[in-house]
Amino acid sequence: MTAKYARKDTGRSGSRENIAFIRQMLAELRQVAEKEKADMLCYLIEMAYVEAGDLHSRM
Repeated sequence: MTAKYARKDTGRSGSRENIAFIRQMLAELRQVAEKEKADMLCYLIEMAYVEAGDLHSRM
């Protein structure tokens, strides 16, 4: 028997707000990583930040 999962429909504005929140958190994390001189972590966080921006602009 397969479990069925209900998808919560937050609507487009809810999704847009969630992506904006994620993007903001990534910006803050990048600042922390910069202070720690964690270059690779900064790079990966920056890539996620760019992706979040792309997603946000397409919504």
